[in-house]
Amino acid sequence: MLIFTALGPFQAWAGGAPLDLGGQRQRAVLARLLVAGGRAVPVNTLIDELWPGGPPAQALSTIQGYVSRLRRALEPDRAPREEAGVLVSAPPGYALRAGTEQVDAWHFESLVKSDGTPAQVWAAMDTALGLWRGPALAEFSELSWAATEAGRLEELRLIAVERRADAGLALGRATSLVADLEAHATAYPLREEAWRLLAVALYRLGRQGDALAALRRARAVWRDELGLDLSAALQRLEGDMLAQRLEEPAPAPTPAAVPADVLRVLVADDQALVRAGLRAMMAAEPGVTLVGEASNGEEAIAAVRETRPDVVLLDIQMPHLDGLAAARRILAEERPPKVVMMTTFGSDENLYAALRAGVSGFLLKTAAPEQFVAAIRAAAGGDALIDPAVTTRLISAFAGRADPASPPALAGLSDALLDVLKLVARGLTNRQIGQTLSLPEEEASLMVKSLLEHLGLFDRAQLVMAAYESGLVTPGEKAHFSSL
Repeated sequence: MLIFTALGPFQAWAGGAPLDLGGQRQRAVLARLLVAGGRAVPVNTLIDELWPGGPPAQALSTIQGYVSRLRRALEPDRAPREEAGVLVSAPPGYALRAGTEQVDAWHFESLVKSDGTPAQVWAAMDTALGLWRGPALAEFSELSWAATEAGRLEELRLIAVERRADAGLALGRATSLVADLEAHATAYPLREEAWRLLAVALYRLGRQGDALAALRRARAVWRDELGLDLSAALQRLEGDMLAQRLEEPAPAPTPAAVPADVLRVLVADDQALVRAGLRAMMAAEPGVTLVGEASNGEEAIAAVRETRPDVVLLDIQMPHLDGLAAARRILAEERPPKVVMMTTFGSDENLYAALRAGVSGFLLKTAAPEQFVAAIRAAAGGDALIDPAVTTRLISAFAGRADPASPPALAGLSDALLDVLKLVARGLTNRQIGQTLSLPEEEASLMVKSLLEHLGLFDRAQLVMAAYESGLVTPGEKAHFSSL
């Protein structure tokens, strides 16, 4: 699916890869159509706005050439005589046909204007602000239409910051908001809402003096800059604080209690059938509970912040924000959950980067339910579990380093431990290893720990790498065990 990004470097993406949109003015044609929000832009308007100092003699044919090349970039598989479906002719000009969630600026605006409960507003604004990667349309800032749109989007961004903070105060999150609100009010001292939110947050923390001091700062700035006193609304807020009659927010509803020993899992996959299958699996598994679902990377990030799961099962290929990008952002959070990636194909090259990003292993979606349960429990326990379908190419790419060290020596390992290492490399759990070697699960677990200690490694992923690097296991090899 095509994705267009304007909240930062302007780009179009297909399958997670950037498209070649040509030179600056050709890119500006696409950007101008994006700014139009799907409406047609007449060719004459494009010419006037792309060459504000006066168009060249061949401006019309130049625009037509730009459109033709952009169409080839956006729809490379379109037949020569087939009508364009993205950058379409819309007499007397052209229009961009895309869904709201295909264009980050359109998606952002729809989120900022959405309503709901404080929790829903918090999640929507968090997602909206997460779409920003830098100043909007910065590379076209010398063109008046781009500068106007960038200013409009920046105003919406500030509104999103303030709506998120207002929802956070309603949810009782004043402590985590004060520093951000202080920075916001300092950066935008003429915004009434910035000072209101900061003062209320301070007051909610029992810092009445600081709250009143914030309003005095606002009054001083406004008198110096505008020659005005505080607005009537801020004056009423100041009076309510002095009289200590400011209303407290209603307490947020308490979520249903989950026993401390139950693993809380979030599932993120764009396929409803996959989510339904995992939901049914967890409903039948004692000690594991589903706390949330998401259908794309952005929803997954918001749901993690809202539900605080122990483990996230995350599809590596999702719309809007792919699973790998979502995993990186989730793992960069303070006290992140464990992340287990899911994929349809074991050879997916993104798996290399996923393992490097710190995920706790990955699974094929076709894996048996017990494999999913084992992966969840392994991740929660600080271990990692890799699907048996992993290939040498995947492991060698993950293990490759700029200055590769020698593969871990397997000398000194007993035949029994080598057997266990082979089974770990095949993706078997401790229970499955025990069943294969006719050992109690506890003994299999101790043998895995012994392997880690002997080789100076930390988790199962590194044991798998050691087995492949040393040649102990190769793809397609049928395992033979000395102890059988």
